[in-house]
Amino acid sequence: MPKPIRLYVRYVDATNRVLGNIVMYLALVMLAILLFGSITRYVFNVPFVWIIEMTQFLMAAYYILGGGYSLQLDAHVRMDVWYERWQPKRRAFMDTITVFCLIAYLGIMIYGGISSSAYSLKYGQTNYSAWAPPMAPIKIIMTVGFFLMLLQAISIFFKDLAKVIDRELA
Repeated sequence: MPKPIRLYVRYVDATNRVLGNIVMYLALVMLAILLFGSITRYVFNVPFVWIIEMTQFLMAAYYILGGGYSLQLDAHVRMDVWYERWQPKRRAFMDTITVFCLIAYLGIMIYGGISSSAYSLKYGQTNYSAWAPPMAPIKIIMTVGFFLMLLQAISIFFKDLAKVIDRELA
């Protein structure tokens, strides 16, 4: 494979691997926030309105920003009837075809994310709750996550294409 493709795959994989390894610790942050909320509510009788919403935002960031890493590890859920029985080269060929559906989907999500983020920034959109946090940060994080998944999907396409044509990518 050409050098620019090899560099692209190497850097996208490295970016998603590093970000995935960082983002996985958001689960501990969520746990700490929920523990804090439980202690303050049931021990000190001081409930905070922001606990659940903050945890929801962190969960969204956790699974969207970790999406590229999950794609890279092939750790996502896959329903297959025949796929596991196929030879690796045939799997790679089918993946080169089906990845275009994923790329189209992620392109639509990015388009919607940019539009929604721009709206949130322009009008100062807040969530409809007692806490009323601004929505722009989480929408921007989600759009970045979709973009990183798109980059990883293209990287996967190049890897599968290399398998199909029997070329070294590394």
